[in-house]
Amino acid sequence: MNQPTKKPALTFAQKLRSVWKDNSAVAMVEFAFSAPIVLGLGLMGTETANFTITHMQISQIAMQVADNASRVGENDVLVARKVFEDDINGTLVGAEKLGARYSIYEQGRIIVSSLQDNELNDGNSPNGQTIRWQRCRGAKVIDSKYGEEGVGADDNSFPGMGGGTRRRDKIKAERGTAVIFVEVYYTYEALTPFKLFDGTELEYTAAFNVRDKRDITQLYNRDDPAPVASCDRYSADRPV
Repeated sequence: MNQPTKKPALTFAQKLRSVWKDNSAVAMVEFAFSAPIVLGLGLMGTETANFTITHMQISQIAMQVADNASRVGENDVLVARKVFEDDINGTLVGAEKLGARYSIYEQGRIIVSSLQDNELNDGNSPNGQTIRWQRCRGAKVIDSKYGEEGVGADDNSFPGMGGGTRRRDKIKAERGTAVIFVEVYYTYEALTPFKLFDGTELEYTAAFNVRDKRDITQLYNRDDPAPVASCDRYSADRPV
């Protein structure tokens, strides 16, 4: 009876050479090393794209609110159109719909101001400006960087809103009309575990002259009073 022939045992050096030449799992090993890098680059790209899109969206919200608030008012074209509290509330609801994906009022705040000429002149300088009324909504605790309602009403100290640091660079309203000036403040929240931009503060402003002939003396209320979006309230909820 023939006995099976035993193969000679491989030495350590021979085993090492055998492993070195074995390329049966090269693709799997390469993938294991490269996958985290590729995934990381993909997530970073996604985060950067989302941050850029959020910037654009917040800017659009500021422009939409300013544009809408400059158009609202009663439909009587024979007299100066009155603007009501519920007109401004409706404008803020529009921003809520546009910014729903970004939780615009949970993570931010919108401030709407009516910038007007205060019709005061000391004879030596241009008329000053005043914020005739101001309405706000949002849970973010921040106030207007340019002034509160009533600022500049009694003197020439308030130069206007926005613009640079010099008085002449400020946005101003002409006599007999108003500029709707909107500020949007928003805290960015990261979409991915790569928190490159998490907590970044976004700030956008927009300004539009009011349309048509408008009663700019105040915001009116109807017989069934609408809630006032007061600026001393910090909440994402609609004013009640």
